[in-house]
Order: sequence, then structure tokens, then C-alpha cells
Amino acid sequence: MSDYNALVSEHARIAILRVLEDAPRYTSNVSILASALPRLGISHTRDQVVTEITWMKEQGLVETETSGDFMIVTATTRGVEVAQGIVKHPGIQRPRAGS
Repeated sequence: MSDYNALVSEHARIAILRVLEDAPRYTSNVSILASALPRLGISHTRDQVVTEITWMKEQGLVETETSGDFMIVTATTRGVEVAQGIVKHPGIQRPRAGS
């Protein structure tokens, strides 16, 4: 993965966690998350969003539930702490202070 692609992935991951942090019950679905990223200046396809979510699941930052092609994503306590900048996690952009 190029440095640029790694940087985009780090930003996409924090953006996903921050969207989940704002969502009721820290839960959303892939379609909403894929729609939210371009509005935040991150061009990711649905497949790329699923890839980022899968990576974050392996890291213990989100949990997923799948029914057919439909995936529900919920941030874990650790994922919310990363979104809030309370803790750092390698591979995820740390949010700016005051944001």
C-alpha cells in the first residue's frame, strides 16, 4: 500500500468511528457509512468501506452483524475512545484537538 493510500485509510477509519460515535447506540450500516465518507472528503467505495470495517473489527474497534448483503456496524467502547481521541491506535488518524 502506498503512503497516500495508507494515509487515506487512516482518515477513513477515524471518519467511520466518528460517524458511529454520533449515531444512536453507536450503530449504523455500511450504506450510510459509505454515503457519509464522500461528504467528509474521503472517496471510498462501498467495498473499501467494508475493508476498513473488517480491519477495525480485527482490531476490536467495531462489531458487525451481517444479514445477506446487509452489514450493521457498532463501535465498541475502545472504538469510541479512539474516535474521541482518548486513546491512540496504530493505523488510525488521531482526531485534532477540539474537533
